[in-house]
Amino acid sequence: MREAGRYRALAPRTGVDFASNDYLGLAGDPALRAAVTDAAARGVAVGSGGSRLLRGNDPEIEALEVEAAARFGCEAALYLSSGFAANTALIATLPQPGDLIVHDALIHASVHDGLRLARADHVAAAHNDAQAFEDAISAWRARGGTGTAWIAVESLYSMDGDRAPLAELAAIADRHDAMLLIDEAHATGVWGAGGRGLAAGLDGRANIVTLRTCGKALGCEGALICGPRVMADFLVNRARPFIFSTAPSPLMAAAVRAALSLALDDPQRREALFHLIAHAERVLAPLGVTVTGSQILPLVIGEDRATMARAEALQHAGFDVRGIRPPTVPPGTSRLRISLTRNVEADDIDQLARALR
Repeated sequence: MREAGRYRALAPRTGVDFASNDYLGLAGDPALRAAVTDAAARGVAVGSGGSRLLRGNDPEIEALEVEAAARFGCEAALYLSSGFAANTALIATLPQPGDLIVHDALIHASVHDGLRLARADHVAAAHNDAQAFEDAISAWRARGGTGTAWIAVESLYSMDGDRAPLAELAAIADRHDAMLLIDEAHATGVWGAGGRGLAAGLDGRANIVTLRTCGKALGCEGALICGPRVMADFLVNRARPFIFSTAPSPLMAAAVRAALSLALDDPQRREALFHLIAHAERVLAPLGVTVTGSQILPLVIGEDRATMARAEALQHAGFDVRGIRPPTVPPGTSRLRISLTRNVEADDIDQLARALR
């Protein structure tokens, strides 16, 4: 791995934050810290003590699920310990033998792990190409496919910062009696009506399932799977990552409830981030950074070693910018992933631009 320029090692968090997914700056926000302190003071436990089907089904977790379902406009929500576990559970559990999963070619690694466990056939569709999804389903039907088609996408892609054509994909799902699975990990709390994600408005439909990660803009931990009640009940009965895992911390569930309020009820937090995005696009685009219209701005370099050398140079200059290499991104597209959060100011972006130049 070292010879190929692919060796990885843990590094401390130092320098100005251009690497995290803490988009709204909530992870260390005093209001969220106070919410956790208050929850502990009223007796909310740190540990759950077991899986949800044993003794781990804490009232605080149930309260979070009820509130999340109401906020996102769906019948039910299910709280899992991480977005990775939630995505793997969805893909490995919901599609059945005889079904087809059509996933975006650049979808999260957690979906690929779910595909390894899935009992349904699966095929990749060209990135953000709605017609490619429809063609894959049509070709499968023409070959005699009679099960359910499942379309799996991210609403906002974690390494490219671009958006899925959700309206077109929802229409395809309707035409083909398919299910649409939308990973809202990088959109929840930032984009869409009231910060409810780019799938806001699609929730509540019988053929839509969404995943809202709590460890990014919400500044906490875990993930909420949102969709029809029958979906939640089926996962409780069949999803191995849910059944055989210790339940998430009840104290973290209380933190997520507070974070939902902080993120979704205060538009000023999002507006401040939007101003940073607009400023960054102005000063970084002339340096080759891709303008995405989102908080994720890639600078594609291509070669692995050159990418890591530039990342190291920026880190020595005081900027926490990380290099991203395959298999996280396709071969030949190694890049610097510049992530914009409320943990920086416009002046920090200007200084980053000077360092890049």
